[in-house]
Amino acid sequence: MKKNIYIAFIVLIGSLTACKKGDLDRFPQTQIAPNIFFNTEEDLSLYVNGLLSQPDRDSYLNDQSSDNVATTAAVEVKSVMGGNANAQNITSGWTWGRLRNINYFLENYNKAKVSAEVKNHYVGLARYYRAEFYLDKVKRFSDVPWYSNTLNPGDDDKLLKARDSRALVMDSVMADLDFAYKNTREKVLSGTPGKWSVATLYARAALYEGTYRKYHDELNLKSTANTFLETAARVAGEIMASNKFSIYNTNKPEQDYAALFGSPDLSTNPEIILVNAFDMSKNRSQNVNGVVFGDYEQAPAKDLIQSYLMKDGSRFTDLPDYNKISFVKEFENRDARLMQTMAYPGWIRVPDTKPYIQSLNKNFTGYHQLKGYVNSIDQSILNGVDFPVYRYAEVLLTYAEALAELGTLNQAQLDQSVNLLRKRAGQPNLNMGAANANPDPLMIQQFQNVNSNVGVILEIRRERRIEFAFENTRYDDIMRWKAGKLLAKSPEGMYFQGLGKYDLTGDGIEDIILIDRSMTVPAEDKKESNSLGVKLMYYRTGAIGTDATVYLKNGTAGGLIVTESVPRNFEEPKYYYRPVPQQQVLLNPNLKQIFGW
Repeated sequence: MKKNIYIAFIVLIGSLTACKKGDLDRFPQTQIAPNIFFNTEEDLSLYVNGLLSQPDRDSYLNDQSSDNVATTAAVEVKSVMGGNANAQNITSGWTWGRLRNINYFLENYNKAKVSAEVKNHYVGLARYYRAEFYLDKVKRFSDVPWYSNTLNPGDDDKLLKARDSRALVMDSVMADLDFAYKNTREKVLSGTPGKWSVATLYARAALYEGTYRKYHDELNLKSTANTFLETAARVAGEIMASNKFSIYNTNKPEQDYAALFGSPDLSTNPEIILVNAFDMSKNRSQNVNGVVFGDYEQAPAKDLIQSYLMKDGSRFTDLPDYNKISFVKEFENRDARLMQTMAYPGWIRVPDTKPYIQSLNKNFTGYHQLKGYVNSIDQSILNGVDFPVYRYAEVLLTYAEALAELGTLNQAQLDQSVNLLRKRAGQPNLNMGAANANPDPLMIQQFQNVNSNVGVILEIRRERRIEFAFENTRYDDIMRWKAGKLLAKSPEGMYFQGLGKYDLTGDGIEDIILIDRSMTVPAEDKKESNSLGVKLMYYRTGAIGTDATVYLKNGTAGGLIVTESVPRNFEEPKYYYRPVPQQQVLLNPNLKQIFGW
């Protein structure tokens, strides 16, 4: 049985949207008088649990800003690369209400008549939430004002302060996480963060900032990068040494990975550090099937499919004419995680009894995402699948990457981390010597700023991409590695050699037919049938920008499916950051734009 989750929410204050007098200096609209409320551990618990905010199954849709998918959604990064972005129309992210809620607690918790251990536990959680808040701000804006307390009427010097340096803010974030890590209890309510959840964010933040500083010369902070990388390796190593977690592996590589994303109960899974649990019987429901699968807004990009290794550990992209391999063939003898992440030839969608035929549509790649999709029609199952907020797999990859970037990773450490993930997937071990002797030439072109330990760093990056596909990590990785140019390539899809009939289910029998866009799709009774007596699915084919229903790179002459016609441009270093909304600059002239905004 799933553990009960007790989450008490308090209405603290209204959402604040501007850093100006009258917002950050407001006393909470729902009065929580410090001398009345902050007295007992229950009071502290109620307040801090009311701050709980964590990702859910919508995260499976949040790769739309990365090179993992093609999307028709109006995602910000596409608008930015389209060249029309400015501080007047890029206006999100500059909100501070949550910070005031956190700081209000930190100013008043000490009134409680409880032990120091109790206080420090709840303070640790509040500082964890503050660190999380500011890490998101730094990712978006780099330099931001640091507020460690709530503001009062007349605090004009703080209300109108300038942006603090990234160095100051991230030092403060690390201090918050260090305190939280040392003081937060290990045993907490299921579904709420405890010591090891804090440690996971601590290691994540340190790896992010360490690699960001290493690769982003515009910050002039490269000399401090190793301090963060050392912290990432140390904290990740301490989580590993705790022996509290392990990679979920029942020696069934064809299903163990998928079990992490379709389980109605992850509370006892040894890999899960923090779970967001769903259960219809407890009024905790979420069903994302309708938007994860098919042609809603996003479709996996061919570049992602090609990044998966062959079953024997060799590179798919080393195969002759790898870019012209058919849909059926490209799923053969691959890393087992591919067929647990994407709909594959022969996959059957409940309640059907026959293999699903990939549907093609303009602006989509032809590939369909399985990860996050629940193959069931039972509503209690559809609405009751848990979401893994923190997985031990991340800790292992953080550990390996930090050490590799420091230049201290050895084969034993690689075996204790990355190779545990490869073992679950039925893959051979990654060997440092072999990887460095023969780095992937395509990845070298993608990540030209990696200049030492090249092969093993690139393979760890591959592992992160594959292991966390559609878990909302890829965009942050691209940003911290200073690889924004990858986003300038429009996503592509399946390969078709031209007009004609194609098998998409892997049984050798044609399922679809591509016809010239000038032709009319026949009436149902006039459509051609295959040898099974099933009508073929017809698609009018042509170049992008025409009235075709499937766009091919070379039109009717064939090629990869193409999804966009608008050119993309990634301007460095400007597009690694976002502007402060112009309205905020007008309210506070001390807020200056940086990096060309």
